[in-house]
Amino acid sequence: MEISRRTDYGVRVIIDLAALPKDGRASTLEIAERQNIPAPFLAKIISQLSLSGLVSTYRGSGGGVSLARPASEISLLHVIEALDGPLRLNRCVIEPSACPRDKHCPVHHVWAKAQADLTNLLSGTTFDDLVESGWTAPQ
Repeated sequence: MEISRRTDYGVRVIIDLAALPKDGRASTLEIAERQNIPAPFLAKIISQLSLSGLVSTYRGSGGGVSLARPASEISLLHVIEALDGPLRLNRCVIEPSACPRDKHCPVHHVWAKAQADLTNLLSGTTFDDLVESGWTAPQ
């Protein structure tokens, strides 16, 4: 299991914005340069993050991108699901009836526990936590 490059970049975008002063905005060019993300790919990521209500975009002079809500209200799970869809280790964890072995599968409980543990970790880790842990935006 590996997160997509899109999600890796999306996490970088949110961390970058969370590290800005309160109500700060950054241009997509600034984010692309600081986070070493190709600008065309970044535009698509920002569009998806905006549609998911995680960032706000502003056009024109003084425009840019900002967090749509406080960093303390945005979790790693929010970003993963905004960019890659629902997190699931195995289809049977989300749809047990999708597997004909659901009633007697010896590994189902392991998948379910791993899914719950991973979901809890990612949903409990906010970008405020990550920024407060000492991360600063590259200059």
